[in-house]
Amino acid sequence: MSRRCALLAWALLALLGLGAAQDCGPIVSRREWRALASKCSRRLRQPVRYVVVSHTAGSVCNTPASCLRQAQNVQHYHVRTLGWCDVGYNFLIGEDGLVYEGRGWNTIGAHSGPTWNPIAIGISFMGNYMDRAPPARALRAAQNLLACGAARGYLTPNYEVKGHRDVQQTLSPGDQLYDIIQRWPHYRSV
Repeated sequence: MSRRCALLAWALLALLGLGAAQDCGPIVSRREWRALASKCSRRLRQPVRYVVVSHTAGSVCNTPASCLRQAQNVQHYHVRTLGWCDVGYNFLIGEDGLVYEGRGWNTIGAHSGPTWNPIAIGISFMGNYMDRAPPARALRAAQNLLACGAARGYLTPNYEVKGHRDVQQTLSPGDQLYDIIQRWPHYRSV
C-alpha cells in the first residue's frame, strides 16, 4: 500500500474511532513523515511513570498532508534553530486524529526541562489550544496511545498525566486542552 493510501486509511480509522488501544492505533512513523535522522542517544528507563502533555502553540493541521508538514516544521525548528538532536517530543498528535512518532517510547525527549525529560514521555498536540479544544479524534488518538503504552509496558500501569504547565512555567498545553486533560483518569497535579 502506498504511503498516501496508508495515511488515508489511518485517518479514516481515526475518524471512525476504530484504532485499537492494544495495537496503539495509527502511528505515522518517522519514515512516513520524512523526519530528519535523529542524533539522539539517551534512552528512557522503562516503564515510564509520567506523561507530560503540551501543545506546539503553532499552526493547526487537520489533514494527513498538513500534519506531515507541521511535524516536519516542528522538527526543523527544534533541530535547525534550537540545535537539538531531534524533535523534542516523543509523540505529536494531529487534528487529523493521527499520532506522529517523534523520539518514540525509548528515547529521552526535550519537552519539559532537565527534571522531567528523563522520567516522562512528552506528547504534544499540534496547534494552539488556549481558546479552543482539539477535536475529539485527536483526544482519542492521545488516549489510545497512552493505553497502548501501558498495555505494552512502556508506561507503568499507574502512570500519571501532567500538563506542561504543571511541571514548567508556561501556558502550554493551552487553557482549553488543560481543562480537558484534568478530567482524564490518570491526570495528577504536582
